[in-house]
Amino acid sequence: MIPTQFDYVAPTTLAEAVSLLAEHKDDAKILAGGHSLIPAMKLRLAQPQLLIDIGRIKDLSYVREEAGHLRIGAMTTHYELESSARVREICPLLSACAGSIGDVQVRNRGTIGGSLAHADPAADWPAAILALDAELVATSASGERTIKATDFFVDMLTTALAPGEILREIRVPLAQTHASQAYFKLPHPASGFAVVGVAVNLTRQNGACSAIGVGITGVAVKAYRATGVEQSLNGQTLDEQTIGAAALHAADGVEINADLFASADYRRHLAQVYTRRAIMAAAK
Repeated sequence: MIPTQFDYVAPTTLAEAVSLLAEHKDDAKILAGGHSLIPAMKLRLAQPQLLIDIGRIKDLSYVREEAGHLRIGAMTTHYELESSARVREICPLLSACAGSIGDVQVRNRGTIGGSLAHADPAADWPAAILALDAELVATSASGERTIKATDFFVDMLTTALAPGEILREIRVPLAQTHASQAYFKLPHPASGFAVVGVAVNLTRQNGACSAIGVGITGVAVKAYRATGVEQSLNGQTLDEQTIGAAALHAADGVEINADLFASADYRRHLAQVYTRRAIMAAAK
């Protein structure tokens, strides 16, 4: 459980961090909260020659309402989002998701950007970001670009971030934050990661579902939008029958993970159960 030898730098500006990453390319890794990268380094699954610690870049930690979005700096900690009264008021899904992560120590140190960039298939944040139809802003030496959440998660531990890019900001549309929201998960008893986690962002009109986003984590090699569930509920009156029928589509079209804790069949069942519970909670 000892990492290979590496060099360490702690830039104080984003420009400096981007420059270092561009200079060292694949030999460097970005250190945010450290709760994903450090364990990987101890197991020697990651062996960077240079560790770029962005924890001292104060400009990357913030929560703002601006230009029709809730804008969240990538270095904002889980606890900051969990404890913010304003976030809880306008986007309770973010607070609920943050509060379900790990333990107090993890939430005080871990960051939303670090979690999203790591793209663990059982992480909590990807489900919420997908359900909210958020955008992610990446920056590099050549400039910035915006990536839709549905395009961000590519495969297990793989995102759409290009070499040399740093995740700078997450943008959640404010128009959707006034919807009914919920996050339900079955945590693994040892790690606290999601065996199954379901995030729901629901908008109703005249008692019927007018729009819905359902993000699911823990089930497949990457988090995904449960489009089958969404299509089944759009325009429908929300009751136990319609919600139960829609939840049966929770794992449609994905290759389901299987491990010592949960077989593929059991995970499929859990996905359906937790999708139904999350939608019912949001509908109420």
